[in-house]
Amino acid sequence: MARQLQWDFTFTTIECGYDFVNVPVQLHTASQNGYHAQMKHQKYAPTLKTAAILTFAATFAVFVASCERRATLTSGPATEMRFGITTEPSTLDPLSPLSTADGRSILFNVFEGLVKPDTEGRHLPAVAESYQVRQGGRIYEFTLRENIVFHDGSPLTQEDVRFTLETAATAGLAGLDAIESVEAVGERDIRITLKRADPDFLPYLTVGIVKADSTNRDRIAIGTGPFMIESHAIQQSLVLRRFDGYREAGVPRLEKVVVVFMADPNAVFLALQAGSIDGAFLTGGIIRQIDPARFDITPVPSAMVQALFLNNAAPPFDDARVRRALNFAIARQEIIDVAFFEYGTQAGGPVIPGLTLYCEPELIYYYPHDPERAAALLYEAGFGFAGRKLSFEIVVPSNYTMHVDTAQVIVSQLAGIGVDARIRLVDWATWISDVYIGRDFQSTIISVDGRTASPRSFLERYRSGDEGNFLNFSNADFDRVFAMTFTEPDEAARIELYMEAQRIIASDPASVYIQDILGFLVFRAGAFGGILGYPLAATDFASMYGR
Repeated sequence: MARQLQWDFTFTTIECGYDFVNVPVQLHTASQNGYHAQMKHQKYAPTLKTAAILTFAATFAVFVASCERRATLTSGPATEMRFGITTEPSTLDPLSPLSTADGRSILFNVFEGLVKPDTEGRHLPAVAESYQVRQGGRIYEFTLRENIVFHDGSPLTQEDVRFTLETAATAGLAGLDAIESVEAVGERDIRITLKRADPDFLPYLTVGIVKADSTNRDRIAIGTGPFMIESHAIQQSLVLRRFDGYREAGVPRLEKVVVVFMADPNAVFLALQAGSIDGAFLTGGIIRQIDPARFDITPVPSAMVQALFLNNAAPPFDDARVRRALNFAIARQEIIDVAFFEYGTQAGGPVIPGLTLYCEPELIYYYPHDPERAAALLYEAGFGFAGRKLSFEIVVPSNYTMHVDTAQVIVSQLAGIGVDARIRLVDWATWISDVYIGRDFQSTIISVDGRTASPRSFLERYRSGDEGNFLNFSNADFDRVFAMTFTEPDEAARIELYMEAQRIIASDPASVYIQDILGFLVFRAGAFGGILGYPLAATDFASMYGR
């Protein structure tokens, strides 16, 4: 067995204000257990070592920040929280199709729609106080709550709702192109008429309501949610301040949440250890370094599907035989075991396993690990003879260490069948512009969420020509079956259509689906309660409280 390497730190305790903190003072490069690089194969270690060394260089800056903060702490329940993440929102506009999962997770606290999902995936009235669905799902009528106000104090009106939905539809926000009209009825009612009946339309109405005629939403976010944005320092932090005019009395209970943008998970880990942040969302083996005596650890699925996404319109992945070969060659469970310390749930398609009613579970067996069959398919596609070798590039956003780790395992697995896969690391902005928008890539590793807690939200990006179809998947049978989900009135029949759509994506493989990554919300021990998980990417700060 290859020796298991790690890069970890020796900590010393130093007095800091009125408290004591553990400060890393030495970086170790080889031992048998622990920190982030505890891999089952030594060959996966170099990238992690580099990350650890770079993070170590910033350690004492973290320590100084924690001292400054701890010196000002007072007794009693916490009223403020500092939360570390590794990805800054690409936009503050809830109506933008370019909004990312991490961005939506933050904006979940700033904006509310007509309805809002709960932790079970049900959609409950939010800005609206009640609703009715008529004509088999062609008309949705909502009664707005009284006295709902925006963060600037202005009252929410029917015109704000109309403007929001029509603007989002024009911008190409998924699902809202089905709206035929939005009308004000009486003093507080809104009638939404669809072009065709759709009994599954309600989840799309979670889109955050904005002020009518607002044009600078990417920079100034004014919603009706429990928190308002007090400030935003690019590449540093975003400050959420409690909105005292929120519709629900006593919510939120925290006065302020500072979302701190950090370079990578190693920096987040060090900041937690030093006390400069109170909490974070962590994945992979790094969680094994978190001391449960010092931190409360809550397992939470990411509610996203991690995959090796393939550009179906670019060689070599415009050939379905090559896509199938990679599905047979890549061992999903080994990725989970090696790069995530067995934390994760295999996924066989684009719908998260957590949506158990709608996810086709048998798809995780559709492509068993079979390197010989993979090699045969590649040979059939013209690779593996006469010196012709399959070679391609995997573009990975460098701030997501978990995806970099995954890429390393995949490269090793593919080398076993003679495939030369190369990793190219890019920053997040470049990934958005080149991969997601420009579609200039062969393959990439990322986790993709749904905007809503519904199967359609995870499947709609596979429609031919869809705004979010960055992998250029096109299949006429899928388009036909997916379109039928909009008109099928019987719920059981709709569920079967969703299952069939997933089977089509498996038989004509769009990508290599890996897992719903199991993450962990980590907070200072005993400091915060009210930690909730949702079947979509969201961190609900409004539910939390100091204790």
